[in-house]
Amino acid sequence: MRFQLSEDQRALKSGVREVLERRFGREGLRAAVDAPGRLDRQLWRALGDAGFFALRLPEADGGVGLGLPEAVLVFEEAGRALLPGPLVATHLAAGTVPGAATGETVVTAVDGELVEWLETADVVRGETAGATPIRSVDPLTPLHRTAAGTRAAPAAGDRALGAAGLLTAAEQLGTAVRVTELAVQHALTREQFGRPIGAFQAVKHLCADLLVRAETARAAVYAAAVTADPADIAAARLLADEAAVRGARDCLQVHGGMGFTWEADVHLHLKRAWVRARRGGGSAESEELLAAGLAA
Repeated sequence: MRFQLSEDQRALKSGVREVLERRFGREGLRAAVDAPGRLDRQLWRALGDAGFFALRLPEADGGVGLGLPEAVLVFEEAGRALLPGPLVATHLAAGTVPGAATGETVVTAVDGELVEWLETADVVRGETAGATPIRSVDPLTPLHRTAAGTRAAPAAGDRALGAAGLLTAAEQLGTAVRVTELAVQHALTREQFGRPIGAFQAVKHLCADLLVRAETARAAVYAAAVTADPADIAAARLLADEAAVRGARDCLQVHGGMGFTWEADVHLHLKRAWVRARRGGGSAESEELLAAGLAA
């Protein structure tokens, strides 16, 4: 089966990228890194005005009236830009939590043992009794560990938190695509022994592997957005997590020592990919779902 984006979907994807580049470009990213734990409320409301959170809300309820495939495209761009904040939780709360759809209310949710942005959010879905702050590897995602180890109840229409897992996979896809771009750009411009490092076979192989993983994950994520099948979402999540984490690590390899410096952005993609991969029980939950389906 071939999946091709419609003209409207391509325009949506392009428009979101333009908005994020204008409102959260590299200067905005570095400002967020320098102020860990602080959420830009003005940017959050701008996202609300642009329909980011109300994308799947019916037009009769003040939303945009689009579907899960369009939400996946938007969250892919958010992941590519490393946009911080509890984006998935707030998006899923639109229509049920006042102000979530417009960006006036920041919503987070307990997801297993972890909860993101607990002290910043206006509304927390799930039990947070005994939650304690932990040091997050990602400077853009403050974390708390909960004693309850529960998960927030799914919103209406988001069966078994499938939408949360798929939107997380879309963010991971965005990171996988971005680190592929960064690796290729560096391979074409960085020179050693009088020629670009991309001319060396080892670097070519790394870049090729980056592309293959990203495109495989893209096909799985887009397909799961169409079918909304739990098994398809689980497979998409596994492939997207791998593409993001391994892709960021390979991108670091292409950059060499400079990729590990604080001034570079590559390590930020790897750290965010690590944190996202822990959402919803991590890969183990998706593996168990797929295994159960095969056994049945």
